[in-house]
Amino acid sequence: VQLQAYGGGLVQAGGSLRVSCAASGRTLSSYIMGWFRQAPGKEREFVASISWSDGITYYVDSAKGRFTISRDSAKNMVYLQMNSLKPEDTALYYCAAKNRYSVTYALWGQGTQVTVSS
Repeated sequence: VQLQAYGGGLVQAGGSLRVSCAASGRTLSSYIMGWFRQAPGKEREFVASISWSDGITYYVDSAKGRFTISRDSAKNMVYLQMNSLKPEDTALYYCAAKNRYSVTYALWGQGTQVTVSS
């Protein structure tokens, strides 16, 4: 599976942004897709995930109620809709994939920068 993330940009606090991840290479039905982010000087952190087969989602507490992860099976796309953005959401956002039986995410795309100005 190859992943390509895009859609980042500069947005004011309180605004919205959607980042996208294009997945290609093989059938994704057995995969879990995730979004992670890494801010300067901080460790990479999990943001959200979605099971490709049944759509079950998980979110980090700071994203609950503001972010929505979704997938489009027809287009092999995964999205992260981010609303009510805060300056602390500023980070490089990565999409990743793992087999649903795996513990770790083995497949990563390049990051897309999201910057939230105050």
